[in-house]
Amino acid sequence: MKILVRTLLTITIGLVILGSFLIFSAKGLNVFMSHLWKVIAAFTGLILASVVPYRYYKDYSKIFMIIAVLLLIATLIFAPDIKGASRWINLKVIRFQPSELAKLFLIVHLAVLIAQKGKKIEDYKNGLVFPLFWIFIISVLILIQPNVSTSMIVLFTSFTMLYVGGARILHLAGIVGTAGFAGGTVMMIFPHSRSRVLSFIDSLINGNVGHQLKQSLVALGSGGVTGLGLGHSRQSNLFLPEPHNDFIFSVLGEEFGFIGTLLILFAYLTIFMIGLLIAKKTKDEFGQLLAFGISFMIVISAFLHAAVGIGIVPTTGITLPFISFGGTSIIVFCISMGILINIGLQIKDKKLRIGKKK
Repeated sequence: MKILVRTLLTITIGLVILGSFLIFSAKGLNVFMSHLWKVIAAFTGLILASVVPYRYYKDYSKIFMIIAVLLLIATLIFAPDIKGASRWINLKVIRFQPSELAKLFLIVHLAVLIAQKGKKIEDYKNGLVFPLFWIFIISVLILIQPNVSTSMIVLFTSFTMLYVGGARILHLAGIVGTAGFAGGTVMMIFPHSRSRVLSFIDSLINGNVGHQLKQSLVALGSGGVTGLGLGHSRQSNLFLPEPHNDFIFSVLGEEFGFIGTLLILFAYLTIFMIGLLIAKKTKDEFGQLLAFGISFMIVISAFLHAAVGIGIVPTTGITLPFISFGGTSIIVFCISMGILINIGLQIKDKKLRIGKKK
């Protein structure tokens, strides 16, 4: 198990370092220096989370949820409007995005609730309704910021955890269908999300690719099989919007090519597979669900970000874990990885004994 934990740590550090170089390549020294202190804070969070026994979170999960709800409400009231959305709280010293923290807090609390309910999770009234209550509150508060992409991650992760935890597929299918209809309606209400959806539909029907996606595909195509080399991205220079954040996968593809993007996606898949192994070997159900939820959140975020870059899904603001610029995102992902590492460290490796039985 120690080998798996070391692998997780190595992959995380490698992705963060790679992301820092890509941000420097895409946006220059000033943005890189701004990102650097966030990397230091992220690694500090990772170390602290890897040391604190994960079982301690069980006693504070409801407090975490109350804090998350209050922060999300404060965001709606006090956060400034930036590009049509109010997602960041500015405390002068630091600016952070509460929705990123709410994702992790919800995973912790869902793991607690599902473990507590046990077989009752199959019963809608006596079990399933309790985690659904918190999922609904968090996802709606994030959705009306508006932040459709993060609410999607919340719903994907939450319902997958419920399914793994034993909830009935018929219950979940009905809820997902209703939520999908409601979410689609809300997406068409907000101008910026509506324009993205309509642009995506138009590209599928008529082949009219929007500016962002067009520049993203040009970047990926320019990279070819092996890429142009680190620091040689051309599209990030005035052509590609948000090259250090929403479309950093395209910069990655341009500089490291098709092979490089496959290796990075394989790295995220490796994190997920190790997370599954840790969940399987963990003795308590809370630890199992927490390990699964964290690893699933990371891999689904990574693959959705990549899907945006190649035009499979509409453009969203999903960051690429550990790589994209964004203080709250990289800090929360590193803390999440620290928790996953701590779960892995709690597992006792069985030692092989050689000798005759007495």
